Amino acid sequence: MKKLDWYILKKFFTTFFFSIFLFTIIAVAVDVSEKTDDFVASGLSATDIIMKYYIGFVPYIIALLFPLFVFIAVIFFTSKLALKSELIAILASGTSFNRMMRPYWVGGITLGLLLVVSANYYIPKAQEIRTSFEAKYVNVNSTYDPLVRSSHNVYFRIDSFTYAGIRNYDTGTKAGGPFFMQRVKNDELVYNLRAEVIRWDTAIKNWRLQTVLERNINGLQEKVDYSQKKEMKFNFKPFDLSHDEYAKDKLTTAELHQFVQLEKLRGSEGLNALEIEQYKRFATPLAVVILTIIGAAIASRKVRGGSGAHIAIGIVLAVTFILMDRFSTIFSTKGSLPPYIAAWIPDVFFSFIAIYIYRKTPK
Repeated sequence: MKKLDWYILKKFFTTFFFSIFLFTIIAVAVDVSEKTDDFVASGLSATDIIMKYYIGFVPYIIALLFPLFVFIAVIFFTSKLALKSELIAILASGTSFNRMMRPYWVGGITLGLLLVVSANYYIPKAQEIRTSFEAKYVNVNSTYDPLVRSSHNVYFRIDSFTYAGIRNYDTGTKAGGPFFMQRVKNDELVYNLRAEVIRWDTAIKNWRLQTVLERNINGLQEKVDYSQKKEMKFNFKPFDLSHDEYAKDKLTTAELHQFVQLEKLRGSEGLNALEIEQYKRFATPLAVVILTIIGAAIASRKVRGGSGAHIAIGIVLAVTFILMDRFSTIFSTKGSLPPYIAAWIPDVFFSFIAIYIYRKTPK
């Protein structure tokens, strides 16, 4: 890394973080104007609103448009360099175009890695803060509210051979009953458990059952056990029974992967949205690198329209990227497109665009 590389990197990062900062202020101002009535009705102080909502909202909005602002920042500062003939001077000094692109690669990869770490751990934590606040104070009529108690019957599959159900499960007390569990082997019932009450013990992080009747069946033989209280370790937790519509946003990648695997084991349907979110947490950071190279290749040409022409081309490509991303997601969640293909389609398509533009760029 030489002085020229640090000069371009400084321009890159300064333009990107400044644009993100300005957009965040605008986004917060618009959000405040939309939710003013909700904030007043909540009775919370300004400090509480910031700590319980905007500390989660700001990372969410930054991550949402992170790749596009990298793209716009690259186009903006590179077109300025081209307009001032700085890029021409760099190439005239004997520096090859490939060598000149080195700081762009470094900057794109650095921001991509920053997004990987954030998207896989920090953004989900921020989403938990934001969604919990919105569920309690904004979307008061939503079908999901983790802070409001609701009772319902739950039927699910624990694994490939075991089925369970809880009547009158209360999300507030994390208890319900009666509870039943059946295990089937070779199309025959081999185990049956029934309990009057099932309750989650927050101290030991386990389930406690009351008035338990167990039947172990082996052909014509049957063994029956009765116990007043019993502690059971199942592979489901209260979170799995709450039907959280924000689950894919609030879980870290490790938790999301474990959740998806458990849901597959239980035979759950409609998991494409969860799997797409899991793949996108790695596909989107790669898109940052791809868009950086595309932006640099487009804006490095000195044209009559200057920055305006470059930004116009960038906006068209950005809209194309967003539409492709949205359509691939819809085709997967509502259709039969595999999630891993849907998540990587925009990256693959724009990789070919990056190669084409890079080769056609005057060097």
